[in-house]
This record gives sequence, structure tokens and C-alpha cells, in this order.
Amino acid sequence: MLSSRGKLLLSYVSYLQCYCGHLGSRIETRWCAGEEKRVGTRTVFVGHRPVSETDAYVEQKFCDNRIVSSKYTVWNFLPKNLFEQFRRIANFYFLIIFLVQVIVDTPTSPVTSGLPLFFVIIVTAIKQGYEDWLRHRADKEVNKSSVFIVENAKQVKKHSEKIKVGDIVEVKADETFPCDLIFLASSNDDGICYVTTASLDGESNFKTHYAVRDTTGLQTDDDIDSLTATIECEQPQPDLYKFVGRINIYRSNQEPVARSLGPENLLLKGSTLKNTKKIYGVAVYTGMETKMALNYQGKSQKRSAVEKSINAFLVVYLCILVSKATVCTTLKYIWQSNPFNDEPWYNQKTIKERDTFKILRMFTDFLSFMVLFNFIIPVSMYVTVEMQKFLGSFFIAWDKEMYDEEIKEGALVNTSDLNEELGQVEYVFTDKTGTLTENSMKFIECCIDGHKYKDGISEVDGFSHTDGPLRYYGKCREELFLRALCLCHTVQIKGGDNVDGLRVNQECWTYISSSPDEIALVKGAKKYGFTFLGHEADYMKVQNQKNEIEKYQLLHVLNFDPVRRRMSVIVKTSTGIFLLFCKGADSSIFPRVQQDEIQQTKVHVERNAMDGYRTLCVAFKELTQEDYKKINDQLSEAKMALQDREEKMARIFDDIEADMHLIGATAVEDRLQEHAAETIEALQTAGMKVWVLTGDKMETAKSTCYASRLFQTNTELLELTTKTMGDSDRKEERLHELFSCSKTSVRCHRTLFIFFCLSYRSWTVSQEYGLIIDGSTLSLILNPSQDSSSSNYKSIFLQICLKCTSVLCCRMAPLQKAQIVRMVKNTKGNPITLSIGDGANDVSMILEAHVGIGIKGKEGRQAARNSDYAVPKFKHLRKLLLAHGHLYYVRIAHLVQYFFYKNLCFILPQFLYQFFCGFSQQPLYDAAYLTMYNICFTSLPILAYSLLEQHINIETLTSDPRLYMKISDNAMLQWKPFLYWTFLGSFEGLVFFFGVYFLFQNSSLEHNGKVFGNWTFGTIVFTVLVFTVTLKLALDTRFWTWMNHFVIWGSLAFYVFFSFFWGGIIWPFLKQQRMYFVFAHMVTSVSTWLAIVLLIFISLSPEILLVVFKNAKRKNHQVRNERIYHNASLLWRGASVLLNTDRLWGSNAPFAPRERLPASHRVIPSCTKKGQKVLTRGTAPIRGSRCISSAFSVSL
Repeated sequence: MLSSRGKLLLSYVSYLQCYCGHLGSRIETRWCAGEEKRVGTRTVFVGHRPVSETDAYVEQKFCDNRIVSSKYTVWNFLPKNLFEQFRRIANFYFLIIFLVQVIVDTPTSPVTSGLPLFFVIIVTAIKQGYEDWLRHRADKEVNKSSVFIVENAKQVKKHSEKIKVGDIVEVKADETFPCDLIFLASSNDDGICYVTTASLDGESNFKTHYAVRDTTGLQTDDDIDSLTATIECEQPQPDLYKFVGRINIYRSNQEPVARSLGPENLLLKGSTLKNTKKIYGVAVYTGMETKMALNYQGKSQKRSAVEKSINAFLVVYLCILVSKATVCTTLKYIWQSNPFNDEPWYNQKTIKERDTFKILRMFTDFLSFMVLFNFIIPVSMYVTVEMQKFLGSFFIAWDKEMYDEEIKEGALVNTSDLNEELGQVEYVFTDKTGTLTENSMKFIECCIDGHKYKDGISEVDGFSHTDGPLRYYGKCREELFLRALCLCHTVQIKGGDNVDGLRVNQECWTYISSSPDEIALVKGAKKYGFTFLGHEADYMKVQNQKNEIEKYQLLHVLNFDPVRRRMSVIVKTSTGIFLLFCKGADSSIFPRVQQDEIQQTKVHVERNAMDGYRTLCVAFKELTQEDYKKINDQLSEAKMALQDREEKMARIFDDIEADMHLIGATAVEDRLQEHAAETIEALQTAGMKVWVLTGDKMETAKSTCYASRLFQTNTELLELTTKTMGDSDRKEERLHELFSCSKTSVRCHRTLFIFFCLSYRSWTVSQEYGLIIDGSTLSLILNPSQDSSSSNYKSIFLQICLKCTSVLCCRMAPLQKAQIVRMVKNTKGNPITLSIGDGANDVSMILEAHVGIGIKGKEGRQAARNSDYAVPKFKHLRKLLLAHGHLYYVRIAHLVQYFFYKNLCFILPQFLYQFFCGFSQQPLYDAAYLTMYNICFTSLPILAYSLLEQHINIETLTSDPRLYMKISDNAMLQWKPFLYWTFLGSFEGLVFFFGVYFLFQNSSLEHNGKVFGNWTFGTIVFTVLVFTVTLKLALDTRFWTWMNHFVIWGSLAFYVFFSFFWGGIIWPFLKQQRMYFVFAHMVTSVSTWLAIVLLIFISLSPEILLVVFKNAKRKNHQVRNERIYHNASLLWRGASVLLNTDRLWGSNAPFAPRERLPASHRVIPSCTKKGQKVLTRGTAPIRGSRCISSAFSVSL
């Protein structure tokens, strides 16, 4: 199912098609999206031949077959890219500052603002230009690929971009379809071909496509060129699984023949032909109108919490900037109120300055101070953050522990903008089938008329019985049931040898299907003696228990869809009897069968669901000749409709699948994924609430939740389902009765629990609660009828959900999953949500959540394609969040705080300097230092830190989920740490300035009595600044690599080298050589060296004291834990003697000597976050035992 976002993008992509004329394409203006009267269908002439020789053929105007995925051209790259970059507030702000410096006489050169800005702009433009060049290259490779088109009974080789709508294209085995084609004929006589759509939806399973039976015999170029036909179909739309059309075939002296066309007749661009030598197809959608192009969409711009914090901090620093400029401007004019200060004898004003309005002068001075202090806003932080996110995302893809050997793939990052969001997740919404489970189906048992069949043995169950086998058509119900399993499916056979129409060497067979359930059922029928042998023309062949071959003519397939939740086939036996076989979910089958047949099967279905098995019910109906003729006419008429075909087909299916007879039910096991339970337990320990959103029935999902430890044995469950709501006519009244009990949540919760006989106690903090709700009840809550007094249903329901530690939502439609995610996401506090799933039905909730995770599963890759991150298995979510997410958040939070801190250290001395220079806007630092500070001197160390830092090693983060809670709720970017960093920057800025100021109280710093000037003063301050902020980062580094050493010490060495180089040469392009030999002269003074070392130490003293304090505290904690461990060991050994626990625990006693405890059998006493006393062996909790100490958490 296509995502809602994909449908919205249809208008955008179609709008782009309006410009295809500029790009060389030809589209009728009436087909451009956005026009109200868009044509609904198109007519395609096959082979560009008119229907009649007397008719003149007018070439139609359609889009050509060029694919354009790039966003720039050579001509529009510069203006378009600059426009996009200057839409960012920071870039636009620095552009304004640069223009002010150019226009107004400011104290600093325009180069100081322009160079960093242009550096950021150029780096970003190069990055985006390179990415677009790669897209251009990929487009060219596709557009210039060779294809063969049949023209005048000959094959003509052309470039793919030359294909026109109506061309007949030949595609050979293992080639990719160059455009969307209507399948006309194949090398197989039955008109069948097999394709894979891995590049579209990731599904590697073979899909079967069918040619119209009137064209299956056209297997040569001459035959296909003789075809005269037109195709009427819908206009291009992005849904991969929907297509409506019909083909009109014209023959000489005969009436035209019309056949319906559907998705099974459409071969999509990007798909690959498999197990078929060649096919012929006619192009219906080309270029940017193909379904693949219409599905090409950029990822949604999700904003992380870090970005919001950056914007908030930026506002604070903008206020600081404006305040500084305002204070300096005001004090300047107060200072100049004294005539001597305003116009001293050595600095007389010009006539122009005296005639200038005072208000204008004040405004100009304000802008000058803004320019002087503008470096407090870290423009380079944005490019550093982007580089950190982009480069940091590779560590996820390179993680070998997240590589799956089975599918030979690792993790995939589709959106690097949300790396840090992985460390802030509060709610996890997960699918069940294929996500928590393997989606690898195994047939377990079946039930036929109350008899349970398992492993080929019939067991008469005590809950039901039969008076003997009921026979239909001379066959018992058991055989009828097994035939239904062999016929009601879409399975194909791959491999094996075909001799005289019969397949031999069954060991080489492989069943292929888009659904693993169907393969499991076919294999289950084979276990009981009925083997599906495949298709032969319109017939399905089945080998019965007597090794006899039975043939059934396949007349119609009523395909499965998520609304009906069932599929059916209509077949004709060799004796001329028409049968309808139907299989589907019990909720969709039971209302359509005889009610007296339900009870004996319902017991087995519910029991299998409680055991965690997936169940399907099987029914049948015999059709008379008249019934079939009526059904055939209705289906043929509906299939020919071009408008509302699906609605018409659904109504007919609903009428056909009525008054059936229930035969039995099947049970298929979908095993839990490896380490899924441990992963959920770790996520809950980390403070995350896990919700399971599934379309399965409640009993099956509930059993899976217990197996995956989402629900514990002591979890009290509240059920709000159709079963507990009672009569369907009073559901809404009953819901209002329950939810109107009280406005207060506690009383409401108690009333609900009393009603369901689950708990008669108040809502206590120590008790864990779980909620189970189904889709129909959820619809009543979220979408109540207008005449019901239920405005507060949603708020009360949300209060209940937030009180529960885990929630199970079953029988959910895809859009309901998105509704649940949206409801939680928009609650007070805006908690960070994560959705994870593997199928197309999970795409809506993946797109809705803050972070979307796709599983590279067996239901295709739509979830992975639409997600922000994709992982092979659910177990990889543990490391992705607890390790990668934790580290990414800590790194980028430190990066953001550090940037604001070092820029405050940089500008505060400049602000203080104005008080000592008469607010004359005299810069403290040289222009070269102003320019290079953020670009070269301090940029690489923090970038390396933000990529490599591990304040806690990955193994510890993964094994101790409680560490995740320490950074939850954006802990490191709250106002408290921000104020700490601001205070630290202010303190160090004051130390820098006044330390050097007091040093300069002695005007002679050399033995020869030579006096240092103001540029030496600024250089000493800048030197202390660069060394202090760099060494501050070194103090914060816990994980040292050669790269950290290289960039930290290399940056300091580069600064010293640059200062010598910049001041050691007379630069001809500079008007004033004010820095000539300043740095070299400065370092010859011993007083300067002592001052620099002393000021660096004083500036870092708070950080040094803090590190010493933390280390002492950590050491005391370790000593205390060792003492607790020793005392606990003595207590346990004493208890072992009294209770003889060695018989229970063996050599793995929790406090046995360390050498006796294998690593794989560690027993770790611990306490849960809510104070529950549990004892864990490995990761599985053993309820009922008590912790020796809540502080004891070290692994043995």
C-alpha cells in the first residue's frame, strides 16, 4: 500500500512534468497536476497503428522515457543553490552582516565575516553539486541503455530515452523493464512470465504476470507486429499495486474483442524478468510518468530535538549580541558627552561627520558594534553539525554486529539528520509479524469438523465431535479441506523438470509466493498426501493421496486485500461442478458461513491463537451453472470498468463470498525472532514504553507479547476489545458508560479495572499495568459519532495508556497505527516516538513517528525504503538505540554546547576591551585571527571528538540499559547545562582579558625596556584563548585515538606556525603591517610565557577540580560496591549451607567464586527502575526473589 505522503507527492511530480517540454519531453498541458479538469484516462495505440486503414493516425503527445532525478542543471545550479542556502537563517544573518561591513565603515574588514560565510557556502555547494552530479550520471546510464523495439516486424536497437508510448518492446531474461509495459506475450505458451520487484519494493520473491489470452500466441516479431489494438487505461498514478485498463483487439471482418487489464498485466519499470526467455510488451507509461518515477520522493524533513535546542540557544545569544551592541552604543555617547572625549585634539572630526544626523550616527555605530561582536554566533557550527551527522552515519552502516549473514546485508541509514534522536526515544511502536517474529511460517496443525490433525494423526478433541465424516460429492470433508489448501492460493512452482505436462523430480521444486503463509499451507497439505503440482494453461493440478492427478480449471481468483482479509478461487472440476474455495481470518469468514458450523471450529481457533499460532479459516460453496454464469457476467462487467473498478469488484466479491460452508481451520507458527524478548526487556529497562501495533487477532498477539516479555506474569491487563464491550449495538453506549465515570484518571482507572475484574486496588506506582485494545474499539474512541457525548474519550484513553508500561493494539488497520503514533506524539511534552516495522502496512506509522525504523524482512522492502534507518533484525534495535543513539546524542550535545562556549570566550574579551578604548570600536584581534578562529584553529578537534568520543564503552552501554535514562528528555541540552557552559565561557573570558590586563600594568615586559602595544595585548589574549578551549576539549575526551591526538596537538601547532608565518612576512596586499613580527617578539618575553601558562591553568581549574572530584567519587563508589559484594558473598554462602542451594543453583550460585562462574551463566542480582525485587539469570528475570542490595549492580 502506498504511503499517504507518496500520494501527496503525485501532484508535485506531475507538476514537474509540465516542464518536461523544456527537458525534451512532450506532455499535453491538460495532464499537468493542479488543474481541476485533468483527463482521467488515456488511449494508447499499440505499435502506433490506427484502428482502421481509413483513419489518419495522429501522433499523441506523451512524456518521453527520460528519467530526471537531478535537481540542478548547469544553468540553474548557482542561483538555485544560493537561494536554497540563504533561506537558512544563520547564512542569511551573516550575509546581512557582510553587506553591512561592505556598506558601512565598520571596525573590521568584510573579509572577517565574508570568508567564513563563503567557506560554508562553497563547501555546501560542492557537496550538493557532487551529489547531483552522481544523480546526473545515474540518469544518463539509465537513459542511454540499449533496448529493442519492434518496428515493421523488425527489431530496432534504440536508447531507452527514445521509447515512446505505444512502442512494442522486447525484453529478455534478467533484463530490467525500461518503462511500464502492458504484457502481450512471452516465450512460454501459457503467456506467463516471472518478475522480481526488488528495486521497487524490495521483494525478492517471484511475482507471476499474465498476458491477455488473445495475445499469448504472438511469440515472434512478425506476429506481434500484426497486432492491431488500443489500450484504454487510467492516467499515471503512483500506487504500485493498482492499475485499471482494458485492451481492445481488432481483427479483420470481426467484432473487436475487449479484455480487462489489471496489475497482473502491468510490468513495472525497474522490475527484472526472471525464468522467462523473453516477453513482448507495449509501453503505456514512460519517463517521469512511470510508477517508479512517481514513487521517487525525498525524505520528510523531520526536525530533531537538538535542532530545536540550537535555535533556542541561538535566540539567547542573539539577545546577548544585541544587548552588547546596545550597551556599547549607549556608553559611547555617554562617554562622548564630554567634549574632550568627543573630539580630542589629535582626532578632529571632519565636516561630513559634524553634519551627520545624530540618530543616523547612533544607528551606524550600533551596526558597527553588531559587526564587531557578530562572531558570538557560530556560523561554522552548522556545517560542522552537518558533517558530524553525515560522517557519523557511516558508523552505523559499518557496524559488523548489525550485519546479518542470512540476507548478507547490514544496517542502512536513509536519513542522517536524526542520529541523535536515537538517544532520546521514549515510546517504541512495533509491528508483530515479521518484526518481533521471523515471518517464516511452519504448518503446525489443522482442524476439520472438530477433529484436530497434527503430524498426520487425527485427534478427537474433547471440545467437539462429529457423528461421522460428512461427505460432499462423494468425497469426505478431510479431502475437501486439503483440496482447498492446494487450490486457494497464488503459489507458483520454480524448478523441476516438466515431462509430458507433468513435473518430475519433486525434490528440486521450490514454491514461490509473495506470502509465506500460502507456502506453509501448501506444504502442510503435501504432508497429508495432497500435493500441488503447478499450473498448466488455465488448469491447476493436484496429486491426491492415491497418486492420481486431478485437474481443476481455474476460472476466477478473488485476490486478497487488507479490507476483506480473505481470498477466494472459483474452480471447475473434471465432472463439471463449480466450487468456490475461500480462506481468510476468522473475523471475516465466520459472518459468512452457516452459524451452526462455527462453534466446533471456533474453539480450536481460539486455542491455537492462545498458543501464539496464526490461524486461517477455510470455507467453500458449490455453485450451480446459473450461479456461475451470473457471477462471471458481473465480474467481466466490473473488470471492464475504467472508473471505480475496485469499488465495483469489492461489492461483487462481497455478494459471492456469502452463505458458505465452514470446513476447518489451520494453525501456522511464526516463531519469535532471535533475542527479540531480550531486546524488549532492555528497552523497557532503559525507560522506554513499548507498544505493539498489529493486525493479528488478540489471542495470537497476546501470546506473542508474553513470549517476548512485553507482558510479565504479574502485569495486570486491561482489555478494551469487542469481546469485553459486549453487544455490537451498544458498544458506544457502553464505552461512554465506562469513560464517563470520572474526570480524574485514578478513579477512572479503578472503575475500569473493577469492571473487568482485573484489580480492585487503586492505581499504584509499584504495580505494572498493560492495556489491550482492538481496532474497532479504538475507532469508537478516536472517531466517535457526532451525536455522542464523547468529547473526552480520547483524553481519558490517553491517560490510561500513559499509565501503562506496555500496550497491545490488535486488529489494527495501517491508518489506525499512524493515528496511535500521532496521538502519543502530540501529548504534553511531545515525547520522542519510534516506529519499527517490516511491511507495507507499517509505512504509515513509520512516516508518522519522529524516528522510523524499517526491518529488511520477507514482506518486501517498502518499510525499509520509507524509513529513516533500516536494520536486518529486531534485535539490532538494542544496539542502535542503547549504544549508537546514546553516543550520537552525547557527542552532538557536547558539540553544540562547546561551539557556543568557545565563541563566548572569543567575543567577551572583545566586549570588555571597548571599556578601555573609549568605545571606539577598535578590534582586539587581528582580522586574520577573527577569520581563522572558527575555520581552522578550533574546528577539527571538536569534529573529531563528535565522531569518535566514547565516554562509556559500547559493551557497557549495551549491557546496562539504565545508562540510557541518564540522557533522556534531552538532558544535556537543557537550560541548566547551557547556563553552566555559558558561565564557564564567561569566567574564562574574564580570566583571559583581565589576566593579560594585569600583566600589562607593567608597560615594559622586556629587559631592554621596550613597550608592547595593543596588538600584542590582543595576540596574548588570543593565544591563551586558543590553547584553553582546545585543552578543555582534551580534558573532556575519554576515548583517545591517534586521530584525536593528531587534530588536537596539530591544531595548536598549526596556530603557532600560522602566527609566525603571518607575522613574519610583509604582505604587499595589506595596507597596514600591524602584525609584523608581533608574535615572534611576544614569545621572547619570559613574563608572557609565564602569564600564558598561568592563565590557561586558572581558566581550566574549575574543569580540573570537577574531574578530580568525579574520579574520587567513582573510586569511593567502587570501594563501596566491593564491600557490598564481599558481605553479600558471606551472606549467600551462609544461606547456601542452611538451605543447600547448591542443589538448586549448582556451580552457578550467584555469589560463588568468580572462577566457577562461566560468562554465559552469570547471575546478576539487580533491581528494576520501579523498585521491584528481581533476580536475573542472564537476562531472564526470576520473579519472587529479593535483591541483597539495591545498589548492587556489578556483573559477576
